[in-house]
Amino acid sequence: MPRVDALLALLLTACGGSGGGDGMPDASSTDAGSTDAGSTDATASYNPLDGIGTVEWVAGGFEFIEGPQWIAATGTLLFSDIPGDRIHELIPPATVTVFRTPSGNSNGLAVTAGGVLFAAEHGNRRVSTSAFAGAPMTLVDGYGPDRLNSPNDVIVRDDGTVYFTDPPYGIDDAARELDFIGVFRVPPGSDEPIAEWMGALDQRPNGIGLSPDQRTLYVADTADGVLRAWDITADGSLSGERVLSHDVPNADGLAVDAGGHLFVTTSAGVRVLGPDGATWGTIQVPEQPANCAFGGADGRTLYITARTSLYRVALAHPGPP
Repeated sequence: MPRVDALLALLLTACGGSGGGDGMPDASSTDAGSTDAGSTDATASYNPLDGIGTVEWVAGGFEFIEGPQWIAATGTLLFSDIPGDRIHELIPPATVTVFRTPSGNSNGLAVTAGGVLFAAEHGNRRVSTSAFAGAPMTLVDGYGPDRLNSPNDVIVRDDGTVYFTDPPYGIDDAARELDFIGVFRVPPGSDEPIAEWMGALDQRPNGIGLSPDQRTLYVADTADGVLRAWDITADGSLSGERVLSHDVPNADGLAVDAGGHLFVTTSAGVRVLGPDGATWGTIQVPEQPANCAFGGADGRTLYITARTSLYRVALAHPGPP
């Protein structure tokens, strides 16, 4: 099987098949784009689904898209087509161009306020960094003497600390060198990763995010179907590991709004949780979503990458500034 086809097969298997899974409407479903009723035990200060708009298709024809990242400086959205080996750029409302190719089969993307772009690259088994439109260079590609698995998602704190997840979705078992599945931290100014969490070989840390105050790190585990949280200490290390929610089947990517609510892509749609982990509801999408990110000039548009298409939905409450 050609490498691109093998990678696409791995991605589909990792994320629960070709769509239409647990509670997932297909594209012709009359309730695609609707929201489930909120949970009665949600305790956050506002309902993050109040005033939600209709889920809209933006663009399609991709192979398997992931890693949406809003770029405030340009008013555009970047997103990865992993097997397509490209990073695309959306110029709203619906113009899509190729931003970078090859991309190292990039998945998750992150950008700093200073315009430094980070990419978790499956193909190169690394986290790369670059000036926004510059050539990518390796930040980290190994831990000790061993190569990383295939970095999946990446997030950067305002102080320059980089966190990333490293499941083996982009490689087969024979290529794996590490004897654990990790969540890593790279301190500011360093190129040496620190393993903050060493999971068993059957665990799959995937999407990663920060609370608005950047004192909590969230990681979605696809295999376990849970959302984990850690406190971030003064030096950037993690402590106080806990499971925030078990209500995230096939959890994948995630985004956090300004009130600390979590939007987690799952096989049921985009599950919306309070900061305490209580479920508010689910945004249903015509294709199974893989990741999401807040964007738009006011931060009130949620962009959703879902298999072959990009979607968006307007919300009343914004993402973080």
